[in-house]
Amino acid sequence: MNIKINKDIIFDYNSKKGPLIISEISSNHGGSKKKFLKLIEGSFDNGADLVKIQTYEPQDITLKENKFKIKKGLWKNKILWNLYQKACTPFEWHYDAFKIAKKKNKLLFSTPFSIRALEFLKQFNPKIYKISSFEITDLNLINEISKTKKPIILSTGASSIKEIENAIKVIKKHHNKIIILHCISNYPTTLNETNFFRLKYLKKKFNNNLIGLSDHTTDNYAALCASTLGIVAIEKHVKLNENSVSEDSKFSISLKNLKKLKKQVQDINISLSETKNKIEFSLDKKNRIYRRSIFAKIDIEKGKKLSEKNIQTLRPKVGLSANKYFKIIGKKTKKRIKKNTPIFLGDLK
Repeated sequence: MNIKINKDIIFDYNSKKGPLIISEISSNHGGSKKKFLKLIEGSFDNGADLVKIQTYEPQDITLKENKFKIKKGLWKNKILWNLYQKACTPFEWHYDAFKIAKKKNKLLFSTPFSIRALEFLKQFNPKIYKISSFEITDLNLINEISKTKKPIILSTGASSIKEIENAIKVIKKHHNKIIILHCISNYPTTLNETNFFRLKYLKKKFNNNLIGLSDHTTDNYAALCASTLGIVAIEKHVKLNENSVSEDSKFSISLKNLKKLKKQVQDINISLSETKNKIEFSLDKKNRIYRRSIFAKIDIEKGKKLSEKNIQTLRPKVGLSANKYFKIIGKKTKKRIKKNTPIFLGDLK
């Protein structure tokens, strides 16, 4: 089927495969263009429906000031400028990245962290733009991205409901093609922090928009759980392998686990999918033969009344169903019924 946001087709996708898998490359290239391109190609080859990169240079996010330090967490005491300088994807790498996507006929898109970055990305004509959690209050940037009329994936980590509403209000001045991602901006996120109650609340609160998950846990469990909640997309940070080291590697999964995630999500979706007569359990009717039916517990002479003393229920179902037990108590037999033989309606008066 075609996945649509309102009437706009975003990409072709078979819903039987479950939520879309978005591979976030982020800084997992570790400063290597070769690794960067390998991650993009590897993501597409290992189950990613879309691949996302980040478009910025340090000056698009912060000032070159030593006083701007991260106070806690994975990047504690790191200066913002230095962190982003090390983690950024050089603009010149984008050309080969979009060539790979075009060659594979796949969808590559990005998060522009400034209007300058947005203007640079426009030359590639991406089908989607992403707004990161920490930019959700930058209404001017959101407005400029929205002017492109392209669908927007809006991440909501550390955001209040009011802040989400304000961002959506700005986007809706231009269009209503929005996917909202539930996100916890802890790096990495533990399972007890995932807060899927909030995800379900977002689905209810913003029921005119599609909902997905931006997952920063270290494995697939949270994503698999979320895939049962009716989401349309799962975004995971991806690294080449378990030995890869980068600024984001501690909350990223390997290409091997990405492939596994795709298969697991598909398998889960099969069990959740709607099929004709599934509510009636028609698929396993053939196994009803293994239910119980009514047998003679002892030899029962002709004309004797049936009681709990002379009948019993046993497998398989070859005679009267066990659910007729109480209905035949007190009925008389038309003929002699031998011990351990099934009882049929025709045997009774």
